[in-house]
Amino acid sequence: MSFKKLGCLFFILCFSVGTAWATTPDEVVKETAEGVISHIESNRSILEANPEKIYDMVNELVIPRFDFISMSKWVLGKHWKTASETQRSKFIAQFKALLVRTYARALLEYSGQSIKYYPAEQNLQSNLAVVKTELTSLNNAQLPILYRMHQKNEEWKVVDVAVDGVSLVTTYRGSFETQIKKNGFDSLLNELSKKNEILGDSIPN
Repeated sequence: MSFKKLGCLFFILCFSVGTAWATTPDEVVKETAEGVISHIESNRSILEANPEKIYDMVNELVIPRFDFISMSKWVLGKHWKTASETQRSKFIAQFKALLVRTYARALLEYSGQSIKYYPAEQNLQSNLAVVKTELTSLNNAQLPILYRMHQKNEEWKVVDVAVDGVSLVTTYRGSFETQIKKNGFDSLLNELSKKNEILGDSIPN
């Protein structure tokens, strides 16, 4: 797995286990990252014996730490407003599945890479914040990862991540826009469903 792909994995790792005492965005990042890495390492033998349990772990630990509704709105842009309630619900479900299935396999490939944390850049006039981290590989290569977060119901949740300057939301927004313009919203849902099936079938046995 490439170092950059591993960096993408860490946007999941860093937001997967919440702690009651983490009150600022950077505290959430540090405390949750350390917690989930410990969880992965302590369950490595279980995951190696039963790789499909990776999905259960990701669904249990990751989903609560993301605001998928806000992410879906931003990813779809103007198409969110024109989509029906049914289409919106289906998209959110498929978008969640895409992120889970894309990175679930990478969980087993974590091998002790270190993370450096920086203080959050927070606008006190809004509920938005940016937290910078830096992933260092075993050969000392460095990869910057920015987490964009907002506070919702007194919890800090991720709404976007940029790995080496490349935004998750912006990247998906461009590809989804192209698909919708070409063949319509339902075609995007169908493509996501097919992709998730392929990714699900590719889990190692």
